[in-house]
Amino acid sequence: MNEDEKQAKIDGAVERLRASQDPEKAAEAERLAAERAEHDRIMKSNASGTETARSRINPDFVISDNPNSHIRHVIGIVSGKGGVGKSFVTASLANLMRKNGHGVGIMDADITGPSIPKMYGLHGDVIGDEFGSFPMQTDNDVEVMSMNVLLDTEETPVIWRGPVIAGVVKQFWTDVQWGDLDYLFVDMPPGTGDVPLTAFQSLPLDGIIIVTSPQELVSLIVKKAYNMAQMMNIPVLGVVENYSYMNCPHCGEKISVFGESSIDETAAELGIDVLGKLPMDPSYATNADNGVCYMSEVTALDSAVKKLESL
Repeated sequence: MNEDEKQAKIDGAVERLRASQDPEKAAEAERLAAERAEHDRIMKSNASGTETARSRINPDFVISDNPNSHIRHVIGIVSGKGGVGKSFVTASLANLMRKNGHGVGIMDADITGPSIPKMYGLHGDVIGDEFGSFPMQTDNDVEVMSMNVLLDTEETPVIWRGPVIAGVVKQFWTDVQWGDLDYLFVDMPPGTGDVPLTAFQSLPLDGIIIVTSPQELVSLIVKKAYNMAQMMNIPVLGVVENYSYMNCPHCGEKISVFGESSIDETAAELGIDVLGKLPMDPSYATNADNGVCYMSEVTALDSAVKKLESL
C-alpha cells in the first residue's frame, strides 16, 4: 500500500468517526470513501507503461495518467537534428504495428513543427468530455493527438517559449483519453531541449529509437541523443537510418546520395542495434503529402517491428 492509499484510508476513517453521531453524515462519509476506493482501483488498473518504465521516473516529475488511458508501451522517437524524416519513421512504425494487429497511438510532441496530421489527412475539431479530449483516428485506426488539430488553421504558428511547450506535452498525457493501446509513439522535436527532457523525465518510456541520416556529421548527432538518453536512464532500443540510399529507376543499383553510411560503425561503437535503413523513395513523399502515409510499404523497418514486439 502506497502513501496515498494509506492517507485515503485515514481520511475515510476520520470522516466516519466524525459522522458517527449523525446517520446522514455517516452515509455520506461511506459514499465518499467508496468513491475514493473506486477511483484508486481504476487508477491502479489503468497505470500506463510497464512497471520497469514507471520505476525510472523521479517522483518529483511524476504526472498523472488520464483515468481513461491504459498504455502498455511508450516509445520515444528522437533525432539529434532536424530534417532526417523522424516523423515519417514514427508514422511508418505506427502503421506497421497497427497492421500487425496492435492498438497504436501517436503523440505528436513536436509542438512548433507538427507534421503527423498532414501525413494522415487529419482535419477538424477535437472533441472531448469531462474526462478529457479524445484523440483523432486515422483511416487505418491509429490514434493521434497533435497541436495542429487544436489550432484555428494549420498555418497558425505556435510562438511559445520552451516551458509552455513542455507543458502541452504533459497535457497530451494527462488530458487525452488514449484508451487501450499497446504502443504509444511519442514523436519528439529534434535536439535535446525542453520537450525531450520533459518526456524523458515524466513519461514511462520503455526506450527510444534514434533517427538519423547518412552524413558523416550525423554520427556526432546520434551520440548526442544517445548520451542524453544514458544520462536520463532511458534505454536506447536502436537507430534507424533514413535516406540511406536510392534505387536507380533504370538498373536498380543502390546509389548512396549522401555518401557512404557509417551508421553500422557508430552503432557498434555505442553497442546499439541498427533497426533499419530506409531508402529514398518518391512514393513515400507522395503518400505523405496526400495524407495516406499508411499506404507506403516500409519493409526496411521489419527489424524495428520485431524489436518492439519483443518488449
